[in-house]
Amino acid sequence: MTEQSLREWTVDEARSTASGTAAQGAAWLIAFGITLTIAAVLSFFLPLEVAVLVAVFQGGVALPLAFALERRLGTAPMAPDHPLRSLSIQLAMVQIVALPAVIMMYTQNPALVPAVFAAIGGAHFLPYVWLHQTKIYLYLALAVALGSWAITLAGGEAAYRWVMIWWPVCYAVAAALLWRRHRQLQASGQATD
Repeated sequence: MTEQSLREWTVDEARSTASGTAAQGAAWLIAFGITLTIAAVLSFFLPLEVAVLVAVFQGGVALPLAFALERRLGTAPMAPDHPLRSLSIQLAMVQIVALPAVIMMYTQNPALVPAVFAAIGGAHFLPYVWLHQTKIYLYLALAVALGSWAITLAGGEAAYRWVMIWWPVCYAVAAALLWRRHRQLQASGQATD
């Protein structure tokens, strides 16, 4: 039993400590931004069908990279008995439920897979507005999801590469803003690592 379980939590305390242990989620956006960037570069050399599969399954590399990057950035893991631990895990994994839609789109029109996957990935950030107490996640969700569809509508099927470039650019901007916010909260004593 950790010290955390010996006391009562307020919702704001639980959210603040959850955000602090995750550096506001910046490590995750950096890791997924790196793997999505690699997928985007590879899309210029691989056939469409292979390139979009790389984009869909890049998370298999990004996930362990994100955990490693969190530790490298000096954030501590969330305690096993933290009151928001299970919710945080569920929020992070919710887009997996939509994977069948991505697979179905792949069988119909692989060129639309990046926009569909970006829309799902973007939408999964909406609950993070509440968890991390910042609108950065709202803007990220809207930019990734709606921006990807706007690119696809403007460029048609040939725009899939531009979606694959847009997506990690959004992640990079959000990661920088979230990392800055995390450092500011640490300096003011509001983030608990």
